[in-house]
Amino acid sequence: MRLIVGIANVVGKILGITWIMRNPEIVSEDRGAVIISNHQSILDTMHLCQLWFISRKMAITPKKALLYMWSFGFFIYMTDAIFLDRRNPTVANQLLLNKSKHLLQNKVKILIFPEGTRNDNPTKFLPFKKGAFNLAVQTQVPIIPIVISRFYFLDHRRRMFSNGNVIAQCLEPISTEGLTLDDVPDLINRIKSAMEKVYKELSNEVTKDLPPDYPLAINES
Repeated sequence: MRLIVGIANVVGKILGITWIMRNPEIVSEDRGAVIISNHQSILDTMHLCQLWFISRKMAITPKKALLYMWSFGFFIYMTDAIFLDRRNPTVANQLLLNKSKHLLQNKVKILIFPEGTRNDNPTKFLPFKKGAFNLAVQTQVPIIPIVISRFYFLDHRRRMFSNGNVIAQCLEPISTEGLTLDDVPDLINRIKSAMEKVYKELSNEVTKDLPPDYPLAINES
């Protein structure tokens, strides 16, 4: 992991991307938890590397197809990743619960992107799926939301890329003690609203001082 983090840092410098992690002490606490984060691009891999390095004990939940990507799939497998077949949500959720119980008991954090896929819409999050929240409630572990500011330097539609800054902010853990699956819809709404609010604040922060001749459009809101 140290090697991969080092490579990710070098790649970030080459691309001109600076990552700023806020409140990392929340992730470094030695306890099991479910981490959720918004997901914009494959560039989020750099964020994952930071989280791995800070938490020391973290597992991700990639789609099953990544397991067959040769050395990359093998590396992910060796990090205790839980590969999920997203074509069968019922089986995937049961597999997630079964494998996560042991990891969470050993104070490993499980990272899940609740949007379920990459979201290139800079104005709002995709609907959050229940998987991460069901898991946290069923295992009674806290949820740690992490909000990543907008990738204003990346324009998917025009296939343009520039240098820029990213802020990843860890929010205060949300307790699930005493909650049941009936509480999940309200839990999702509360956490999603809080994350969207911070997302707008962080996105405004990273774009407010951009020069007038910055090559990519930043005025969507």
